[in-house]
Amino acid sequence: MSDAPTVQAPASNAMTIRARGRSFLALILSPEAPLKEWLAGLDEHMRRAAGFFNRQPVILDLSLLDEHTEGLADFQQELRQRHVHLIGIEGGDRHWEALQSWEWPIELQGGRPSGPVKLPDNEEDKQDSSSTAVTLREPLIINRAVRSGQSIQNPDGDVIVLGAVSSGAEIIAGGSVHVYGPLRGRAIAGVDGHPHARIYTAKMEAELLAIDGFYMVAEEMPEESIGQAAQVYLEDERLKVVPLPAGTVKA
Repeated sequence: MSDAPTVQAPASNAMTIRARGRSFLALILSPEAPLKEWLAGLDEHMRRAAGFFNRQPVILDLSLLDEHTEGLADFQQELRQRHVHLIGIEGGDRHWEALQSWEWPIELQGGRPSGPVKLPDNEEDKQDSSSTAVTLREPLIINRAVRSGQSIQNPDGDVIVLGAVSSGAEIIAGGSVHVYGPLRGRAIAGVDGHPHARIYTAKMEAELLAIDGFYMVAEEMPEESIGQAAQVYLEDERLKVVPLPAGTVKA
């Protein structure tokens, strides 16, 4: 009689592990010294665009600061008091003495599904998956009005809204934003580093406009564009709001 150990064959009904990708659209904040003045500037922007950061995931870029920056130790808490939700921190060194009391984000929330992702079985598969090029997706077309409180996001392409965007709603696009109706909420274009993105609307009444990180609130918009069909583009790091020719679009 053999004493050889019995080898159990692998189960044929092993559980299939499924995974889905999720694409996150985050704003990047790059604070500069002195932090006290930078925070004052942030407060002013938040006053004019109330609630803008409340639902936005934010990555904090510390590359313009150093370990001796005054106020750095308390800076994360200052952002929390302003309801700035950090999903990532980059550009700094967590070994800096001033950052020892910081909590480093490890969990992401929100985001938009981006389809299935194959889990690699070996090192070769890992290399292949990591080198896959990211391609732009088709425009996201919304065949209805966007109501207050709603957030429409397409970080990899344009957003086209075939209706109005209500006050308190927001449209965020990696490319351009097209609104074939009144734009009364917030429109944010070029978030993935596309300064040539534009914003178009049949009737300009926006609360906030932004392209590639440069912002403009309602009080700063030229009066001749208010209530008119208009386009917005970035020129010399400043937003330009220009009326469109009559008949170009109709609200």
